[in-house]
Amino acid sequence: MTEQRWAGTRERVEALGASDGGREIFGALGHGWSLEQPLDHDALAELEAQLKVRLPEDFRAFLLRVGAGGAGPGYGLFPVRRVRGRWRWEGDGADLADLSRLAEPFPERGADPELFKQLAGRCPQEEDFDDADAFEHAMEAWEERWSGLLWNPDRTAGALVVSHRGCALRDWLVVSGPHRGTMWSDDRADDVDLAPLLDDEGRPVTFRHWYTGWLERSEQEARSAAS
Repeated sequence: MTEQRWAGTRERVEALGASDGGREIFGALGHGWSLEQPLDHDALAELEAQLKVRLPEDFRAFLLRVGAGGAGPGYGLFPVRRVRGRWRWEGDGADLADLSRLAEPFPERGADPELFKQLAGRCPQEEDFDDADAFEHAMEAWEERWSGLLWNPDRTAGALVVSHRGCALRDWLVVSGPHRGTMWSDDRADDVDLAPLLDDEGRPVTFRHWYTGWLERSEQEARSAAS
């Protein structure tokens, strides 16, 4: 039943790629509207056995029915491939996800907002230091604490990086824990903590709604660009 929800999706992506307006969609030059071949059930079973986790149903169905990566939001979906007998996702930042920890629950909460605010407000300012070396040492110490707060690998246990939006901004799919199946934006390169993607009514966005929403918007943009 879940696979049927993706019926016709691959054909819609291919039609967009063949349209004049498709070239104007953000990220099209990166993914080229190309989709990897779908996985078969044996390959998906082998992938999940390696990961020691069952992937969210919408994502499983996408891999089986639409493709194992390629055209999608941002610069496209990172492809999952079997390399030297091991499965892995490939792309700019795909290695941020620790595949050995996907069965662990994704944290229910991120960085403490108060701690985040306090630390952000304590970023050293060069004009407050008389000595350049003292400023550099203070900055190094602050960056170590800031990195530990935002980039602690515990923060992304139970999740996969699935797409790159440019400028080191990415999107994650949660595969384990209470947030399983939902999409999260990663703007940590801009000093913003990970946050769930929400629809217009404030509900968490699932992988299927994230992908199909992008496809619908792209079709509208392509029609406008071609008219």
